[in-house]
Amino acid sequence: MSGYVRTLAERAREASLILAALDGAERAALIAAMAERLDAQRDAILAANADDIARGEAAGLSAAMLDRLRLDPQRLGAIAGALREVAAQADPLDGVTRSETRANGLVIERKRVPLGLIAMIYESRPNVTADAAALCLKAGNAVLLRGGSEARASNAAIAAALHAALRERGLPVAAVSLIEDTAREHVLELLQLSDLIDLAIPRGGESLIRFVAEHARVPVIKHYKGVCHLYVDRAADLDLAVNLLVDGKASRPGVCNALETLLVHRDTAAAFVPRALAALSGRGVQVRGCERVRAFAGEGGYEVAAADDGDYAAEYLDLIIAARVVDDLDQALAHIARYGSDHTEVIATADPATADAFVRRTRSSAVMVNASSRFNDGGQLGLGAEIGISTTRLHAYGPMGVESLTIERFVVRGAGQVRHPESLER
Repeated sequence: MSGYVRTLAERAREASLILAALDGAERAALIAAMAERLDAQRDAILAANADDIARGEAAGLSAAMLDRLRLDPQRLGAIAGALREVAAQADPLDGVTRSETRANGLVIERKRVPLGLIAMIYESRPNVTADAAALCLKAGNAVLLRGGSEARASNAAIAAALHAALRERGLPVAAVSLIEDTAREHVLELLQLSDLIDLAIPRGGESLIRFVAEHARVPVIKHYKGVCHLYVDRAADLDLAVNLLVDGKASRPGVCNALETLLVHRDTAAAFVPRALAALSGRGVQVRGCERVRAFAGEGGYEVAAADDGDYAAEYLDLIIAARVVDDLDQALAHIARYGSDHTEVIATADPATADAFVRRTRSSAVMVNASSRFNDGGQLGLGAEIGISTTRLHAYGPMGVESLTIERFVVRGAGQVRHPESLER
């Protein structure tokens, strides 16, 4: 190995010790300053992004990848806004999360501490460069960033703005380290650094995440894909259900919280499926359905291709959706258990008992009752920016905000207590 990434990681590890020693106000001020630098360097960042977009179009990147890559003044403003939200959040390292006094007088406390050095490995999405930096710094961690080659210029421009804020405060720029050489061997080198890196978070397509999980010697938070379902119950408000369907599928199809499969109770299928097909068709969405869905399509003159197991397991990230009529809640849940990815499930129903059963019996990181799948997002759930969505049942599950980048440890306060007093006798 070249040692290039190890050198970056060693410097970032040293910087993490400095960040952990800062108080909450200092870390908040740093992140707010980073937001200001993003605003101040907007033109340079957008120019770099335009270069990335031009290269991506020439290379034939998919529409979904280009959408994730693209920045404009509004999106860049939203990135800076997310940093300000993170800066304004309560300090996750402040105070004691729980405390008790034992019979022997020991005071047992639990406090949150930083994880240390976080490695982010991601594709497209230049916003991750800023979001990950802000979240890691807020929690007292350093971050080592490895973006994709398609966003190289955008990531470098954003990192330059963040580094300017660090320098202004006399803090090491290694606290936000960007691996600018995107060669694959550097990812392999990164994943072996178990003595330096405390957690790796891959964010991108399924192939990237599987590559990271298979080669890592460091802990990995995984999120392979988002096969998100909407189940329309027989007690659903159909207007509400149509709105959830359109927003979940068509508002931004290239994101992981977009709907990929529609399930409809047989008792409401005749009333709902034609409306759903009309709404989807009007927004350019292709439907692949079971025979019962296709029967309704024929009545309305809609084109619906036959769906198979591959369609129900697919994360399309496009204007395509699979659809199936199910006999009841049990069959809907069985379908989700077989094809789902533990990301987001949605139920449309006016029956509280059915809603509660759906919540209890699905295992996904977020369950929505009469609300769009698109709300499974750190910003929408009150976390500010998110560093990713975990579908791995470790210390974090679902959207990961600041608190997910810390861990609780024990602090024991005593007055000389020993466990075996008799061992001290001579």
